[in-house]
Amino acid sequence: MPSAPTKSQPGKAVETATAVQRTAAGKALREKASRASHGEWEPATRRRDPVKVLEDQAKGRVPELVPIRYGRMLVSPFTFYRGAAAIMAMDLANTPQSGVQVQLCGDAHLSNFGAFEAPDRRLVLDVNDFDETLPGPWEWDVKRLAASFEIAGRDRGFTPKENRAAVLSATRHYRKAMREFAAMRNLDVWYARLDVETLIADLAKVAHRKQMKAVKKNVKKAGKKNSLKAFDRLVHEVDGEPRIISDPPLLVPIRELASENQQEELEEQLLELLGTYRQSLKGDRRHLFDSYRLVDIARKVVGVGSVGTRCWVLLMMGRDGQDPLFLQAKEAEASVLERYAGASDFGNHGERVVEGQWLMQAASDILLGWLPAVGLDGRKRAFYVRQLWDGKRSVEFETLPPEGLAIYGRVCGWALARAHARSGDRIAIGAYLGKGKSFDEAIADFSVRYADQNELDYGALADAAKSGRIQTETDLD
Repeated sequence: MPSAPTKSQPGKAVETATAVQRTAAGKALREKASRASHGEWEPATRRRDPVKVLEDQAKGRVPELVPIRYGRMLVSPFTFYRGAAAIMAMDLANTPQSGVQVQLCGDAHLSNFGAFEAPDRRLVLDVNDFDETLPGPWEWDVKRLAASFEIAGRDRGFTPKENRAAVLSATRHYRKAMREFAAMRNLDVWYARLDVETLIADLAKVAHRKQMKAVKKNVKKAGKKNSLKAFDRLVHEVDGEPRIISDPPLLVPIRELASENQQEELEEQLLELLGTYRQSLKGDRRHLFDSYRLVDIARKVVGVGSVGTRCWVLLMMGRDGQDPLFLQAKEAEASVLERYAGASDFGNHGERVVEGQWLMQAASDILLGWLPAVGLDGRKRAFYVRQLWDGKRSVEFETLPPEGLAIYGRVCGWALARAHARSGDRIAIGAYLGKGKSFDEAIADFSVRYADQNELDYGALADAAKSGRIQTETDLD
């Protein structure tokens, strides 16, 4: 079994080493874990029951929402994979590691990459989910990303050859990008980002007209997904005041979750907590935040793996009735990686998520912040806050042809390499990966084997639902 990664800040050990020394060190790591070894996958002899892993996760979540989580996971092996980050973290801990640490996304499947508006209002494409972020071995993110392409391809009914092409595209472009970042100046790595306009221009060189039409349509939708759009969809007027629409259990206003007396107490607590969140913002953003007033709040069900965690949407209004701002305050639990990569250096998991996002993303939400909070049950919890919709949109892989999935692999591979290059020793990783295809092919082999395991685990959850061990509920979200 590979040794557990040492607990240290990614990139800390490279401060005094020269580029030549870091290159040599990276190549030497092939002795510790050969590139071909990453193709290996065998479940541990005493591997924990995957359903039990999910049940343990559910213990601290909102009980009435947990069946929705299971229902969403059982739609397909791919949706199961989206919610199974804790299961894969357990499995990745037993895979080969070169020993280089980076800031991990922790849940780097293809649906956790997408477009969103940067502070300059240009659409960029990047990693966009950091609930599980933590320092750890860079290979863990790469393997979770690569396997997601294999599983998504199977979900679409693509051939094994087409699936492998998509996986190889993601890993090859991760490797090539990392080697390019290794040769760049530190500041240039930090400023690097993938604007959607540039992406469209590059895709036009290799994609078919029909594919480009779909890409442009998706980008156009992303540009319109903002607080005004959320206001139109989620709000109606009650006695002349905007109020969040009730759509239980997916969207439940706080007035339906608490008594009138509790509401008044909660509103006072919220105002105090928003002050704490305000302190996590930079000075100019505090000024912007102060120009809004809180109008309403509701509990919202989001995602697949996150279902059951507490997530609140806050409706705020600015200069008039046409100036809404929707914030999302999402509960941050301990990362699923902590058990295997070590505890976070941050005492508040909301701060862990925010700091990880700032480190990995090329451009982050200007209102990204964090706060501690006391829930309706009286327990202290951690939350991070961002805009609910800020041009954020993930790829609709359900409409992608095989070639489109491979093209998307290029994008995700590049974006993940850039995120890792900011926090870890990009020179050592690039040297370890090398110019050849050995690592790419090994990860493609791993992806096939792990996709098989994912199907077995999906079947185990389905059996648990049939036997009544777990309760499921479907929804239309």
